[in-house]
Amino acid sequence: MTKLTGLLGGSFNPAHGGHRAISLFSIDALGLDELWWLVSPGNPLKPKAGMAPLPARLASAQHQARRSRIKATAIEAELGTRYTIDTLKKLVARYPDRRFIWLMGADNLAIFHQWRQWRDIAALMPIAVIARPGYDDPARAAVAMSWLGRYVRPSSQRKLWTHWRPPALVFLRFRPDPRSATQLRLANPHWYRAYEGRIVRDAVTRHLVRG
Repeated sequence: MTKLTGLLGGSFNPAHGGHRAISLFSIDALGLDELWWLVSPGNPLKPKAGMAPLPARLASAQHQARRSRIKATAIEAELGTRYTIDTLKKLVARYPDRRFIWLMGADNLAIFHQWRQWRDIAALMPIAVIARPGYDDPARAAVAMSWLGRYVRPSSQRKLWTHWRPPALVFLRFRPDPRSATQLRLANPHWYRAYEGRIVRDAVTRHLVRG
């Protein structure tokens, strides 16, 4: 059977309860079988300074994803992809038994036009935009929305996303969650030391990722 799978990319530096909360809401809102956290080897739009090692970030994501339909994966490192468009193309080819929907925060929609081949991303699979405090207005006024605006679907139809022909965009609004990885790093800059030396089994590929 086709598995309905959400994809949420990020640095997860570290993963936290806010990631988990919006993911659980999204699973329910979209009727997903699973949601994959794509723990990025390195985001081209984020500075490398202050970025914890991949195994530590994956371990923190695995911890937050426990006992849920969330799977934390470092599959991008295995695929050798750095840009979202390349990752998504390879995932679609590798997992033909899955239907994917891309999830992004409203803060990312505001800069979506800076992503490589962002129109191709939108044409590849539906996109669900998760509301974030302070970013709703910038997201709706984003450069990318001058093109994507015509493809916005009513949120009341969100569970029908498998019937949509991309480009298709839906906004998901949940109770605001103010938690952020930036705040956690400020409070504990060496959080990753708790995961040093760990061997983590990737939840999707089942391969070992060593710290």
